[in-house]
Amino acid sequence: MSKAFSVASWNVKHFKSPQARADRAVGFLRKQDADIIALYEVFGKDVFSEMVKQFPGYSFHITEGKQSQQILVGIRNSLDSFTTQKLEFTSGTTHVSPGLLVTVIHEGSLYPMLFMNIDSTPTIQGMGLRHEMMLRAFKYRGRLDKLAWEQGDAKVNYIFLGDLEIMGMNHPYGRSIDGETELRKWDDDECKKYNMRRLKKSHHLTYRSCNGTHEGDYDQVYVAEHLKFTKFGESEVDVRGWITEPENAQKEWREKYSPHSLIYFEVKKV
Repeated sequence: MSKAFSVASWNVKHFKSPQARADRAVGFLRKQDADIIALYEVFGKDVFSEMVKQFPGYSFHITEGKQSQQILVGIRNSLDSFTTQKLEFTSGTTHVSPGLLVTVIHEGSLYPMLFMNIDSTPTIQGMGLRHEMMLRAFKYRGRLDKLAWEQGDAKVNYIFLGDLEIMGMNHPYGRSIDGETELRKWDDDECKKYNMRRLKKSHHLTYRSCNGTHEGDYDQVYVAEHLKFTKFGESEVDVRGWITEPENAQKEWREKYSPHSLIYFEVKKV
């Protein structure tokens, strides 16, 4: 089964200009040679213009709203696709970016991919927002299934991914949960309900703050369970960035590029 397309997804954390750290980030991103690239926490139109210059042969789309940090997606022009901004994934708040739905058309098959950046916290309020956004992402599979059935299609090749910031909750009355427990909840309940699964990554840890005080398994990919992916060893998502550097070089990498590692995967043809 051959590859349909590849995806690189990366929170570049306050990507404001084409200079210094942003230049290094662009260089690292170009090395991935992905068919679809998604950047989170991008600031403004200047970055959009610079990415268009740095990635000839790609078409770019950026979310718009009151929030300053956007999602930017670039799609190789050899792929047929259409893109839609999904405002329902802001949860009515001004600091959460809308979702960006990219539907790739490959050899007659549709692959709808929802890119999300859930700006969250381990507070009760933060988990409530995150819970709502995750439920909406899973339930969107149901909407796509209904459309497919109406058109006589048997399966929906649905994927949602991004910096989901699943980090657990610090409860003031002794009912705290960790990020792993929260992830198991989605795996055990919603994944089974909507016939989806979370892809196995080459490294569980994708985020560590520059000063090393916070870390988490934030960047995830959820897919319709029938979809197949290229294997990287035993994993379907290759984590690339600070986590693959020698331990004594990881802090410097995070400061120069981003505290998030990039995640890369390849979707096989259905």
